[in-house]
Order: sequence, then structure tokens, then C-alpha cells
Amino acid sequence: MKVLVFGSSGAIGFPVAQALVRAGHIVYGQTRSEAKAQQLAAEEIIPVVCDIVSSDTWHSLIPTIDVVIEAVGLVGRTDFSEIASLIREAVVKAAEHLRPAGAPKLTFIYTSGMWVHGDNRKDIVTDTTPVENPVELVTWRPAEELATLANTTVNGIVVRPALVYGRSGSLFAPLFKQAKTERKVSWPGSPGGKFALIHADDLADLYVRLSEGASIAGGKIFDVSNDTTEDVDAFLKKLSVIAGLNGEYQYRTPSNPFETALGTTVLLRPYLARSLFEWQPRKIGFTDGLEVYYSAFQATL
Repeated sequence: MKVLVFGSSGAIGFPVAQALVRAGHIVYGQTRSEAKAQQLAAEEIIPVVCDIVSSDTWHSLIPTIDVVIEAVGLVGRTDFSEIASLIREAVVKAAEHLRPAGAPKLTFIYTSGMWVHGDNRKDIVTDTTPVENPVELVTWRPAEELATLANTTVNGIVVRPALVYGRSGSLFAPLFKQAKTERKVSWPGSPGGKFALIHADDLADLYVRLSEGASIAGGKIFDVSNDTTEDVDAFLKKLSVIAGLNGEYQYRTPSNPFETALGTTVLLRPYLARSLFEWQPRKIGFTDGLEVYYSAFQATL
């Protein structure tokens, strides 16, 4: 297959692009950075340097490509609700005008996230649980998910990852950096929370399976997490010990919608990826493997 990954140098997009290459596919990786383009090329990912919305550089791929994966991250953006819609619309428009007659539908995989389920420390949620109270940061995402699935031009698939860990730290990189450089462990939220988590490599494996099995996955939403949630207090205490801070940690009041989202608890037990694609997480859990993950982050400094 030929696959185009938007956000291919990010915490999700880069492992996904690498996994697709290992699976034998031709992978194009969109990035806005020339420096990141060199990193992609070294991984046998064909770099496409452009802005997704304002540039049509990637349009030339649309006639012969099989899958587009949108893996553009939330971190550092304030306009993401608008950007997500513009990206989807750009892909749909390009497919309408550039796909040859009789060509199979272009598969479009949209990366959402588990925060659409909201903050709930009592009830277990799954792939098919109705979304009623998303956290403030992502109130727009349920509508974007539905628009992806309802579009008749593309074969829409939605992926909702849990908190991503592994490799260079992913969402937890700022916390690791704080422990290393500021000599403290501070997390937004309150005691007693739980983490729903997924390693970047296990998540990437599912994207490969969804891309290859798009005819089955089309029109569906896939929540993605490990089999169990992890205790936030135990994680913070262990990180503090590993960082040489005597097990001391603290909670703080969230200062923005992103921190509020980080402090939420989602008791996630997805089943659809397992039942349809025999997908199973393989990586050691975040807290159990914390020494390895923290060391991997330190190696990037």
C-alpha cells in the first residue's frame, strides 16, 4: 500500500510511519520542518514538507494513494478544532477531484482521543459508549468524528488513543523534564486518579492493522488502551524515587484546558480492535517499566 501520514514527526505519527515502513508499505510523511524531513528520510519515510491546509504539495499523491492518516497533535496548538475540520475537508475535496473514476475509496483515518469520554472515576467506558460529556479541550471532537464517519467520499475511520507513553516521552515528556531539570514532580488534578495508557508502538501496530483492513474498519470508532488502568499516585511516587526526589510529589490546580484534560480519569476497556483485528498490546506498562521509559527520555536531552 501507499500511505500518507499527516504529522509524521509527532509522538503518534512518527511511530505509525515507522511501523508502516516495517510492514512493507510505501510511506509518505508530511512535516513542516526541513530538519524533521531528514529524520524521516533516514527512516525510509518519504518526506513531504508542507503545511497541510495552505499547501497543495501533497495533492499529487491522492490519485494513487490508499490511506491518509491524520495524526496531527494537540500539543502547542490553540486552533486545533478549526484545523482538524480544514484537514478533513482538504482531503475530501482532493479525493473528489483527483481520484480516477472507478478507484477504490480513499481511506481517511482520523486521530481523536479518549478525552471525548470525559472525566469519570466510577464508570467503565468502551468503544461503543455514548459520548455525552467530553472534557473542555475537545468538546468539538465528537462532531469531527461523526463528520469523518458520515462522509461518502472517503472511507472514514476514527482512532481514540489513551494517553501515549514510550519512546521520547510522548505526553509525559514535560513531566519527565520537570523531574530532571526542576527537581520536582507536579501533576495537574487531584489524588486518586487513574491513567488509561497505550505505548506508542502498540498504538502504531493498530494503525497498521486498520490501514491493511480498512474495508472492515471503515465507518467504525476504535478506542485504544492497555488492558488495565494505572494508579496515578503510584506512578508519580515511583517517578519521584527514580528521579532521586525521595518519593515526594504534589498535585496542582490545572492552569489551562490542556492540563485539565491531563488530570482526568477515563476507565477505558476497549474491545473492538481486539475482536476484529486480534490486536493486543505487548509493551510493559508505564509504571512497571518506568525506569526504561525515563531513561529513554533522558537520552534525548
